[in-house]
Amino acid sequence: MMVETYLRRGRRTLQRLLLEPGIRAVLMTLFYGGSGFLLSAVSLGNAPQPMAMGMICGATGWRAAVMTLGAILGYPVFWGQAGEQGILWAASGGLLALLVGKREESRDQPLMIPAIAAFLTAITGLCFQIFLHDKTPVPMYALRIAVTGLTAILFTQAARCRDPVTDWLVGGVAALALAQIRLGPLGLGYLAAGLLAVGCAFPAAALAGLGLDLAQVTRVPMTAVTCLAWFIRLIPFDKRWQHYAAPGFAAVAVMAACGIWDLSILPGLVLGGAAAALLPPRSQIPHRRGQTGVAQVRLEVGAEMLFSTRQLLTEVEPPPVDAQALLDRAVERACGTCSARNKCTQRVTLTTDHILHPLEADCRKQGRLIPELHFAQERLKALNADRQQRLECRAAVAQQYCFLGEYLRSLADQLPRKAQRLEPEFEAQAAARSHGKERANGDRCLAFSGPECRYYVLLCDGMGTGLGAAQDGSAAAGLLRQMLLAGFPADHALESLNSLLALRGTAGAVTVDLAELRLDTGIACMYKWGAAPSWVLTRGGVQKIGTATPPPGLNAGENRMVTEKLSLRRGEVLIMLSDGVDGEGIQHLLDLSPDAPPGELAAEILERGCGSAEDDATAAVIRLRPASLPTA
Repeated sequence: MMVETYLRRGRRTLQRLLLEPGIRAVLMTLFYGGSGFLLSAVSLGNAPQPMAMGMICGATGWRAAVMTLGAILGYPVFWGQAGEQGILWAASGGLLALLVGKREESRDQPLMIPAIAAFLTAITGLCFQIFLHDKTPVPMYALRIAVTGLTAILFTQAARCRDPVTDWLVGGVAALALAQIRLGPLGLGYLAAGLLAVGCAFPAAALAGLGLDLAQVTRVPMTAVTCLAWFIRLIPFDKRWQHYAAPGFAAVAVMAACGIWDLSILPGLVLGGAAAALLPPRSQIPHRRGQTGVAQVRLEVGAEMLFSTRQLLTEVEPPPVDAQALLDRAVERACGTCSARNKCTQRVTLTTDHILHPLEADCRKQGRLIPELHFAQERLKALNADRQQRLECRAAVAQQYCFLGEYLRSLADQLPRKAQRLEPEFEAQAAARSHGKERANGDRCLAFSGPECRYYVLLCDGMGTGLGAAQDGSAAAGLLRQMLLAGFPADHALESLNSLLALRGTAGAVTVDLAELRLDTGIACMYKWGAAPSWVLTRGGVQKIGTATPPPGLNAGENRMVTEKLSLRRGEVLIMLSDGVDGEGIQHLLDLSPDAPPGELAAEILERGCGSAEDDATAAVIRLRPASLPTA
């Protein structure tokens, strides 16, 4: 169970990285370039093949260009002087994909590009035989033409509409391409075969073995190995890792049956089987053992759906504001009735920079043009502000999808675990005292127990005074309390509140001061967002914790939260204050004792001049005591 959990977490970490636009762009570039590079290594009959050209013909745009560069680099690396013809295959395939790939006739006639690619392969082979006296046999010449056409059909179909058969064939081609590459004792072709045998359907496993057999890299019949590994995977083993070791078991069994021993294939097959654990889950519902299996699967599927939705939100940005259209409209309004508009040469000198700097515009009748440029400037500012607001709203919604997805994943991970109740070593003592400027107090302080030996003290300060501040503070405190009781991480809960305030347009409505105490370790973690600094009282004096920051809600994508960790194991007292309390004045109250009851300490802080008459004031005092001792 522990191994499976670690593998699942590794897979999820990779998925989160792929959701980042910058990382995704770099990885996609490396993937397409590496695909062209690796397919240039394909060998049939110990001779290079134009499979890279067929794959390039199935791509368009920058993907085709990156694949072409990878293949042009790969042929000399893998084949030396024998790869000169491969460079010409890759270059002609890239040119064909860029010139014809996006035309309508190529979409209506899907066999047109493969036919042209096969024709180009025939022409290049003929030219090498006539001018460079190439001695390629006729069967190999015909094989290369067939390989080009078939792989171009395969990858064109894969680019248009993916189906299981296409995916199986692409997997076999990948195993054939990787068969020629070794990293020390590790053969990448065996790694791909092991991965496909464990993580994919039976046809994919069989085609992967067939690809290795065609590459002639070992005397062991690899088709039999991958097929047997797929069937071994179906055995209901007690341990999950035994499924991932199926390629290694199958290889040993086939070598023993055939009397052919080649132990160099084992590292790649075993590692490939283990790598299958990192593959994304299949579309069909997998089976889980136990009464909570169905619930766990549904939570995982729901989390994947939320992450996919978040990716769709962040993939494409809205178009920028068309400043040129604003300029054209301003010029048309200013010059439309001008008597000199037909002979004016100054109109063509106007650019979008003149919207930002109207007085720099060169015009004989500035009384017409300057006001219109000022109007365009205001319109441009409004449109840019609206676009920025839409970007922030989209970032806030995407952030919520991410938090909910991670929350569902954590619940799915916890379902199959055996219940392990943590025993608290400490008990929390908390008290708060407050006085408001008006009848409705804007400060809201809550203390409550959370899951897994956690104890929370939450202080929300509604900005200002009166009924509005009280409503804002109560609403924020209630929402945070619900999320923390449900098991949300504290930082996710605060960032969710920040996004909500940004979406509602109520930036700076509240400040948040949250203390998360672990009753099993005695460690406290402070989360502050716009809140006043806190203080730790010991017998040696007081220590300041945190600094003031801007309140939440100013920007959905910007995190201004301050986090501090401290220990309360030795009787230290944590003092949390709202903005209405003069925190610096606590340093002068030298007679404060950390052994006093929390309620008395909070009342004494407010009564001895630390409270402000201009704002609501609240002081909360928290202390931990060993659970074996009686409470004070």
